[in-house]
Amino acid sequence: MERTYCRLTVSPKAERSVRGGHPWVYGEEVTEVIGSYANGDLVDVFTQKGKWLGTGFVNDRSKIRVRLLSDNPNDKFDEAFWERRLRYAVSYRHTVMGEDFSCCRLVFGEADQLPGLTVDRFGDILVTECLCYGMEQRKEMLFRLLVRLLQTEFGCPVRAIYERNESAIRTLEGLETGKGFFPMEGLSSDLSGKTEITENGIRYEVDYAGGQKTGFFLDQKYNRQAVARLAKGRKVLDCFTHTGAFALNAAAAGAEKVTAVDVSADALELARANAVRNGLEGRMEFLRADVFDLLTDLKKNGGSDYDFIILDPPAFTKSSKTVRNAYNGYKEINCKAMRLLPRGGYLATCSCSHFMKDDLFRAMLEEAAADASVRLRQIEGRQQSPDHPILWRVPETFYLKFYLFQVI
Repeated sequence: MERTYCRLTVSPKAERSVRGGHPWVYGEEVTEVIGSYANGDLVDVFTQKGKWLGTGFVNDRSKIRVRLLSDNPNDKFDEAFWERRLRYAVSYRHTVMGEDFSCCRLVFGEADQLPGLTVDRFGDILVTECLCYGMEQRKEMLFRLLVRLLQTEFGCPVRAIYERNESAIRTLEGLETGKGFFPMEGLSSDLSGKTEITENGIRYEVDYAGGQKTGFFLDQKYNRQAVARLAKGRKVLDCFTHTGAFALNAAAAGAEKVTAVDVSADALELARANAVRNGLEGRMEFLRADVFDLLTDLKKNGGSDYDFIILDPPAFTKSSKTVRNAYNGYKEINCKAMRLLPRGGYLATCSCSHFMKDDLFRAMLEEAAADASVRLRQIEGRQQSPDHPILWRVPETFYLKFYLFQVI
């Protein structure tokens, strides 16, 4: 097939990366450009020896110069191509999520070969984020195809699409930031910005217009089930509770006592409302505090009766440059929790930053346990739920590390 796109030649380093399965080419890896293009266009990527590697979106504003879409020379990037990509993504979730298909991540960017695009489904509401210039230019077509696919092939009505394009990454990509309902014929644009979902039998109000990210963290779905299996009869301290999800799962599973802690008054109000929504308010208490200070104070004041601590902090690092500081932060908080727990107590701990690699996170836990003079008996090592698939050789798609331990 004759190549008609602008031609970018890349360095041997980029060639090795692309042949190894990674879909990004960085700006400094482009050694020659033949032809002209505008940001967001499709371009062809070639090796120094003239071998074609693939086709992708180009953007001079981004550190990622090219986001590769395909290494199939016969692909035509028409509507049929995009519909096929979307069908693969949705069909995968329909298979792996089963009865949880109603609330899941439908599109997870590079893991679905739809670079920079995120789509979360909360019943009949779709919440999206786009971090790729080329995808942004085609989003009207993509959203139309996705709605039609869900409605006609999967029998899933769509009431509205809400865009959460607030990330600073968009500015670096040369895109405007903002949020709001996406206008499309047949869809609503005057809703409250809130909806209700059920996950693991727990009902939540999702503030998809004003909450963090897309309004709810779907990636911990099955990790919450793992916590619930251990919670019956235990005294649970849920740190960084946010919407109260781990605490609610523990309470519903029969925990004797559940304390949900967050530094944000708004988060605690949301967690408390979710407890009321599920009839669990009488079995939970809510505490506004800095978790680092709280764990220190509890230990200083003679310990506590908590025998199950859950640590689900926000990402301590969003850059490779701050990994060491993040390591120290994770170590400090895990060490404090280990010292506070009685022998035989349980610890759930996680990191949601892909910069904090799994081997580094495990090394941190080993150091924390040594400093706390305890041993860790691993119950489970888990990751993000399968609607956030991990694409091998693309480490950016593997970000959530979750471990359950008994402290002995």
